[in-house]
Amino acid sequence: MSRTFGLLALLTSLMGMGLPGLAQGPIATKRPLVELRTRFGNMVVALYNETPELRDRFISRVLDHSLDSTLIHRVVPGFAIEAGDPGSRNANAGIPLGLDQDTVGFPVNSFPGAIHRHGVLSASPAGDGPALAGRSHRDQFFIVLGVPYDEKELRSINDRRDHPIAYTEEDRRIYAAVGGTPHLDGQCTIFGEVIEGLEVLEVIAGAPCNTWDRPLEDIPMYTRLLP
Repeated sequence: MSRTFGLLALLTSLMGMGLPGLAQGPIATKRPLVELRTRFGNMVVALYNETPELRDRFISRVLDHSLDSTLIHRVVPGFAIEAGDPGSRNANAGIPLGLDQDTVGFPVNSFPGAIHRHGVLSASPAGDGPALAGRSHRDQFFIVLGVPYDEKELRSINDRRDHPIAYTEEDRRIYAAVGGTPHLDGQCTIFGEVIEGLEVLEVIAGAPCNTWDRPLEDIPMYTRLLP
């Protein structure tokens, strides 16, 4: 798991604003917004109130500027981009990042409608080993790129689970049309989504990387809470 993950940006309210997927219905009621700025352009992220621990942790890091100058330290086309590692600020060129485990973490929180579709924010696993199983990293997160999965492929993934997920017709439609990483459903906490700037995400996904999946040219990010 550590190689898959290694061990985005905010705050206004969304009043009746229709967001894709999860955003339809009561989930859309008031969401904090964050602007994430990169040299490739800006993205706006809406944070989910259904995951208050990670929402509040992310907001606190925006407000105290501890996310600023950290790097998008891992890019895997068709999978995800990963960021949030405090140790990535001013890191030496070329070294692997995102390897630090979170020995505390937050419990993984899954809720209805939360699927790893293209553009969602999800917390990286806290680390390897039984002591950290089922826990989310408090700092490191990823934004899903993913690929499309048809109904047969989605069923195959679900059949291999000890506790299969009851995907709705809309979930299946989203995975087929938009894509994502369904094998992570139920294993990582989804706590937000990109609502503006998905084209920036696609540009970042094309950044040349080294064998550690770290971009050859650093991609620092800067965040602010939107008024």
